[in-house]
Amino acid sequence: MEKILDSSSILPLYHQLQEILRENIESGIWKPGDMIPSENQLMQEYFISRNTVKKAIENLVQDGILNRVQGKGTFVSRPKFEQSLSGFYSFSKVMKERGLSPKDVIESIEKMRVKPRIAKQLKLSEDEQVFELKRIRYAQEEPMIFETSYIPEKYCPGLTREKLEKNSLYDLMQKEYGIFVTKAKETFEPILIRSYESRFLDVEEGYPALALDRIAFDAYEVPVEFCHSIVRGDRCRFYTELL
Repeated sequence: MEKILDSSSILPLYHQLQEILRENIESGIWKPGDMIPSENQLMQEYFISRNTVKKAIENLVQDGILNRVQGKGTFVSRPKFEQSLSGFYSFSKVMKERGLSPKDVIESIEKMRVKPRIAKQLKLSEDEQVFELKRIRYAQEEPMIFETSYIPEKYCPGLTREKLEKNSLYDLMQKEYGIFVTKAKETFEPILIRSYESRFLDVEEGYPALALDRIAFDAYEVPVEFCHSIVRGDRCRFYTELL
């Protein structure tokens, strides 16, 4: 039976449409990756305004249920990748363990004098050098994380793009520099993706995301990396178990 909107209901029309769209997804009528009807089609089908359709879709985008792709349309989101916070993890290893194909695309790597804020995190003096590494982290050809890492030059001399294209950062630290990353301290903060970040993550400006700061430590509890990550909120979710 075709669902209709009730203009006499106390529920706003956008909310009614939102629930119809959600039910179509949850019942399997629309599957992950499917493109939903266009705004014009929904306007004509339910005899409602464009603003009503936009608000319903935007709410589902904010919930991570729908995903807008500029110039293509609106699609049902794929299930989020979940990661436990109960222990130390490596993005590359987690993806491989789940049978997925991780890939890092290096945007830039540059040696520079450490910035005061980064020096404090890495316990360096302000005249020391670090490598600033910017990369986009993919799973199954989909960009998930835009990451900026700072690695002290004194621990990883001669770090190059070529070396990182053949190894994950932590594997390279272990194999070439004898550095075993054993634990990390992370902080999270909800944000909206900015214009600069949106082009790396293939989403629109204003998309929900997590800003994640990580300090990685070696076996002697020496900080060997500070990393600032922008994690897509529609594709990734972190959880912890309370005992």
